[in-house]
Amino acid sequence: MTSTVLGKYLTLSDGAKLYYKELGQGDPIILIHGWPCSNEFFRKNIEELAKTHRVITPDLRGYGNSSKILSGHTMIQYGKDIAELISQLKLSKVHLAGWSMGGSIVLSYWQQFSKDQKLASLALIDSDPYPFSKEDWNPHGLRVGQADGLNAMFQTYQADPAAFFQGFVGKMFKSGQATEDDMAWMKAEMLKTPPIIAMAAYSDFAISDYEKVVPTVTVPFLVIGADSGVYPQGEQLAHHLAARAPKGYAEVFKDGGHLLFYEQPEKFNAALASFVLN
Repeated sequence: MTSTVLGKYLTLSDGAKLYYKELGQGDPIILIHGWPCSNEFFRKNIEELAKTHRVITPDLRGYGNSSKILSGHTMIQYGKDIAELISQLKLSKVHLAGWSMGGSIVLSYWQQFSKDQKLASLALIDSDPYPFSKEDWNPHGLRVGQADGLNAMFQTYQADPAAFFQGFVGKMFKSGQATEDDMAWMKAEMLKTPPIIAMAAYSDFAISDYEKVVPTVTVPFLVIGADSGVYPQGEQLAHHLAARAPKGYAEVFKDGGHLLFYEQPEKFNAALASFVLN
């Protein structure tokens, strides 16, 4: 069952059409999905958070129901797209939260547009801001394999995208397994992204160092983490990133996995709402 919130489109300056959902009133919370997902992954969060805030969940260009434009699949351009969304919707006092790759997009936005002073806070949700980093804080599987590992991943993905996502979805859950219903709709959302777009975006995500941006974040900064098959040391990563920011705060979800906001929606919704209200 999909979210009952109706979607809308806005047109970006290069002609790309960005699909998004919004619900509620008050200071805005923008939730940015990860690779290669869609706004539907926040289906258990938008209505609850909308009780106190205006919640906006876009599909990145090329993902979900957004147009499948072949250009602009970098963290820098995704950050610019979020800036256009904020501008077109005339938003201020924005709470910007990104899950997984979405965390790099949040930090990209901050790096490019923090002087606009439209952000009230930032949040990273089980996010690794530099997958290729060789530092000890980095739990990403590509830390060791680097380019060879990335190429191997893409070969497996291209050979059978549906089978690739079958394994990927399972790793996102704490147990390592998804229910039949969850597997079906999550795979369907992931398969909406053309492989050429997904691979271009992941390549840029992997090589882009946004960990170095974290110490520059001067607004309140929430980092939520959990251990899972995606990030085995996700809890340690959350504490590392929070400690790097002047106003950083870490929160750990022991039983949440990479999909902590989906597996533990009540806890996640309460934690995020409490953070943005303080």
